[in-house]
Amino acid sequence: MIIDRELVPGDGVSERGIATQFGVGRMPVREAIRTLAQEGLLDVSPMRGTFVRQLSLGDLQEIHELRMALEGMAAFLAAQRGSSDQLPALEDALGCLLAERLLDVPEAQRLGWLLHDEMFRMAGNLRLQHTYENLRLQSGLALQGLKDYDPARTRLAVAEHIDIIQAISRREAEQAQQLMLTHLQNAMRARLQILIKP
Repeated sequence: MIIDRELVPGDGVSERGIATQFGVGRMPVREAIRTLAQEGLLDVSPMRGTFVRQLSLGDLQEIHELRMALEGMAAFLAAQRGSSDQLPALEDALGCLLAERLLDVPEAQRLGWLLHDEMFRMAGNLRLQHTYENLRLQSGLALQGLKDYDPARTRLAVAEHIDIIQAISRREAEQAQQLMLTHLQNAMRARLQILIKP
């Protein structure tokens, strides 16, 4: 509900209301709220209530820095350890997108997330993958209102993804890591331009 924007930052979350809505007991709802608070999606304030967390630019910066560490390491490990039947298909699909005159931005984003997921799978480190999945939820919350994606930036991101795939496929671990860091820096710069524009 949070990620799909049925609940937006600042909205109250009622344990009783959620239990009634889904026809479940309050205990599983309480556990879900505790988990979502630990994952940084909810703020629980004694005597006030539980609210969908409003993430600031500072939060987004922290999330971005952690993403750089995790995703850079995942790219490195994927190139060192991984093998994948999916990477060639992703590279082909991304190449087809680049060949289109009008870029399909939602499809480019979907393929980009698939690449990131596959890279973490290839890295073969479950703790790294679990930490990334939690961070991805927070990143989604921080960026959920961001609608003004720049097609030119998206086209560059697709090209960056292709470069990352090729470095991983060639097993160039340090190059894959550096390309991922550059990709994330470029993405953050573009997002900040959208978020702080007048």
